[in-house]
Amino acid sequence: MSISVGQAAPDFALQNQEKKEVKLSDFSGKKNVVLIFYPLDWSPVCTNEHACVVNEMKAFETLDAEVLGVSVDSVWSHKAYAEKMNIKYSLLADFQPRGAMAEKYGVFLVDKGITGRAIIIVNKAGKIAWMKNYDIPVVPDLKEVAAALQQVKAATA
Repeated sequence: MSISVGQAAPDFALQNQEKKEVKLSDFSGKKNVVLIFYPLDWSPVCTNEHACVVNEMKAFETLDAEVLGVSVDSVWSHKAYAEKMNIKYSLLADFQPRGAMAEKYGVFLVDKGITGRAIIIVNKAGKIAWMKNYDIPVVPDLKEVAAALQQVKAATA
């Protein structure tokens, strides 16, 4: 399944590293949501990506956005990874059934059993406002994401 800009974002309910349920619909009308899909905790490129996100969190917060990381790792892996990386935003466990949420967004790589690398911005109205897929070995350009988020924020202001 694939999704496109302008379409309603599929809702989901997944546990984060604190075993709290996080739903996309919880942010409806309140915040834009940046969904960061990444293959696996602990891999070198993902670690670089999250280090960049941690460094850019102030920018995302000023843009009125909630950042949610998503991979097929378990809650326990996410907890250890978040502690090691000093990650304060939610890492969602798309663990069981494996990749079901990523599948709804068209970013689950069935042949590899992992989430692809993609960033999707969902606006306050619950619609896909921006999306980009990346090659697995590429760290996304967060300045590009912040610029897109700035446009989304301006459009809903």
